Amino acid sequence: MPTLILVRHGRSTANTEGLLAGWTPGVALDERGAAQAAALPGRLAQLPLSEVVTSPLQRCQETLQPLLAARPALTAHTDERIGECHYGDWSGRKLAELTGEPLMEVVQAHPSAAAFPGGESMRAMQTRAAEAVREWNARVERDHGADAVYLMCSHGDIIKSLVADALGLHLDLFQRISVEPCSITAIRYTRLRPFLLRLGDTGDFASLAPREEPPAEDAPVGGGAGAP
Repeated sequence: MPTLILVRHGRSTANTEGLLAGWTPGVALDERGAAQAAALPGRLAQLPLSEVVTSPLQRCQETLQPLLAARPALTAHTDERIGECHYGDWSGRKLAELTGEPLMEVVQAHPSAAAFPGGESMRAMQTRAAEAVREWNARVERDHGADAVYLMCSHGDIIKSLVADALGLHLDLFQRISVEPCSITAIRYTRLRPFLLRLGDTGDFASLAPREEPPAEDAPVGGGAGAP
């Protein structure tokens, strides 16, 4: 079965403003995110990508523009199932404001029980994304062979939930996974089991350096803005 390259979108204006974007329209890459996207073709230059699939949201579409320009033979297929979690009434709100919400504790400690008001549950988010991957695995293998490599551009919580699915981790443990903006995660699927080959690889170790302010103990909902 194919190897899946998962790319989180580059840093967005919502990331830098501390907003939970969700499906809010008009959320674009910021200057750093655009630079991250511009570097993506070089980082993936040695990979023979068979297909490209993307979330319909603007920040993912913008992340892929340099890659598609560098590989004109590729066309991006849009799949809503790998779009961001539907955060409902939380969408567009400041993450700092949401910290005090009782639901946030559930999102952090027991996400399989978390359902966003006016939105979807995290369990439903994982299910739709995993179903999309399985269908695309079959399609890519049928059209390009079992050794094919294809790419999906998606969002932090989606990618974390797919990694948990691949590792056989309960969704309640997925907040232990971190994927920074424009990071690359690679999963090779086989008939019996998936293999996690890369996780949140940015090719940059600056994010591991000590910071003036220690990082928060809670996992950033939506994925966070990455290293400063």
